[in-house]
Amino acid sequence: MKKSGFVIHRPTKRGAAPYWLAAVALASVWLLPSSAHAQAKSAIVPDNWQGDALRPRPDMKGFRALRFVTDTDYPPFHYYDEVGALTGFNIDLAKAICETLEVTCEIKATNWSDLIPSLDNGEADAAIASIRITKEALEAADFTSRYYATPARFVARKESELKDIRPETVEGLKIGVAKGTGHEAYIAEFFPDAAIAAFDTPETAQTALKEGAIDLIFGDGISHTFWINGVTSEACCEFRGEPYVDAKFFGEGVGIAVKKGNRKLAEILTYGLEQVHANGRYEELFLRYFPISFF
Repeated sequence: MKKSGFVIHRPTKRGAAPYWLAAVALASVWLLPSSAHAQAKSAIVPDNWQGDALRPRPDMKGFRALRFVTDTDYPPFHYYDEVGALTGFNIDLAKAICETLEVTCEIKATNWSDLIPSLDNGEADAAIASIRITKEALEAADFTSRYYATPARFVARKESELKDIRPETVEGLKIGVAKGTGHEAYIAEFFPDAAIAAFDTPETAQTALKEGAIDLIFGDGISHTFWINGVTSEACCEFRGEPYVDAKFFGEGVGIAVKKGNRKLAEILTYGLEQVHANGRYEELFLRYFPISFF
């Protein structure tokens, strides 16, 4: 998305919603061990709330409605379902925030390129569309605390005997990454004895792993989840090792955008996010839309 010279990166499309729903329905649901489950939960809650304290309710005087805008082609976050209804994790999260704030909720779909302009011209109050909180994005809009972060994950072929991922266990192995990404930089810094195989796209790296040309791939956990459980992987591969969440390399996560300078609304929405976490609604929605965890 371009606005005033700034770029807000668009999420990679995931394909048609019915295909994604079918993939989830056919895939086996796996549960994280208790320690990993705790790590996953702590990694996706807003940074300034860890479950031990809640900020006081902000001044809501005159605040009676919220107008959200979102995109439509990033299932399961936001998409049109089989009957043409706008749905997804972002949509239900916006509704949950409105419920906890006790305000009327309006959610409209627009083009990705129109999200921030809709805030600037007053057509919407907030944009909830998996917008990453980057330096460029913060120059174009203000944001709530993050409501999820995408971890980086290793993927190996199922027949691989490599289970424990550490710098010394991958020495000399070929690790596929997308060129020019934080994932490539991370491997170069923390796994210096591995052989980096840089590909033009994550998809070409995935194909190389499936064909046995490389030993591992390292990249976005959401993208890998869809690929692992989709048709094109032919059930070849699975996650190995732990999730990696490092803001320096993988970004600050995803937040709800508001018009630049509207910190009051950002604080109100952050309060709403914390309440949705505290009452268990967030976890319920997350498990509904992501039964196959990318953490």
